[in-house]
Amino acid sequence: MDILVLGGTQFVGRHIVLAFLAAGHRVSILTRGRTPDELPEAVERLRGDRGEPGGLDALAGRSWDACVDVSGYLPSAVRASCEALRGRAGRYVFISTASVYAEPDRHPVREEDPLLPAAAEDTTDVTGETYGPLKVTCEQIVQGLYGPDATILRPQIVAGPFDHTARYPYWVDRAARGGETLLPGNGADHVQVIDARDLARFTVQVVEGNMGGVFNLAGPRLSWAQFAEVLGIQEPVWVNAAQLEALGLGFRELPLFIPEDGAQAGLMDISADRARQAGLTLTAPEVTARDTRAWSEQAGLTYALTPAREAEALAAAP
Repeated sequence: MDILVLGGTQFVGRHIVLAFLAAGHRVSILTRGRTPDELPEAVERLRGDRGEPGGLDALAGRSWDACVDVSGYLPSAVRASCEALRGRAGRYVFISTASVYAEPDRHPVREEDPLLPAAAEDTTDVTGETYGPLKVTCEQIVQGLYGPDATILRPQIVAGPFDHTARYPYWVDRAARGGETLLPGNGADHVQVIDARDLARFTVQVVEGNMGGVFNLAGPRLSWAQFAEVLGIQEPVWVNAAQLEALGLGFRELPLFIPEDGAQAGLMDISADRARQAGLTLTAPEVTARDTRAWSEQAGLTYALTPAREAEALAAAP
């Protein structure tokens, strides 16, 4: 099959491109050419910025069996690509997010749960507050223009090699450093991610199987005690949420931690039953941790919680 990926050189998009190539398909990517490109030579590179006039000229006169939109954040850009490719892409797969849900305290969060109010189509600022509503609007545009030929994927926080977000990699790198390790909560809270390679393989499956609809994508749900064991942390020091707040430590410093009794706790309890029934397979957490560390060891990532600040927090913790 001929596949067009909007984006494709970074983390999630890179895994999706590699998965389509591994499955024997031909892949074209449309990018602005601003990020490093380490994809195989077999990938066709097209240049363009769909947010600019004429930014989709490189697609003129071409058609693909499917388009996978990895880089759709603004409604205006998603509408531009959807309209340009209508009738020229058999299926439009939009990579959305679990952050679209309006009631993230539900357990578990399912595809039919209420969504956030949609952002105005002319919104141009992507912030922590607008990110979810913008994705809702983008989903509605894709569904409105493609109908049964639209597929919406709502991944949990994505983990794995090439993850420059530095969220999941913080934990594998911190575990590798050893010693007393500050861990959030008491071990009973939960953490859940989706391996980027599982997301990528499922993207290939929905295209090959011509599957429409909406799918949550999430991996195994682990307690933090289990997660610490997966990471190989030998000297955990548990610090509860109230103490963390007093120390000025939050999600940025301790990524992936959402207290079990917090308003966002459902986001660590995403049901992927529908996707699993459709063929989603999950990588073992130990493999995700091992492979991420093998990459991050040489990636030169920086983290908000430095060793010095962690030591100060450990010394100040009750």
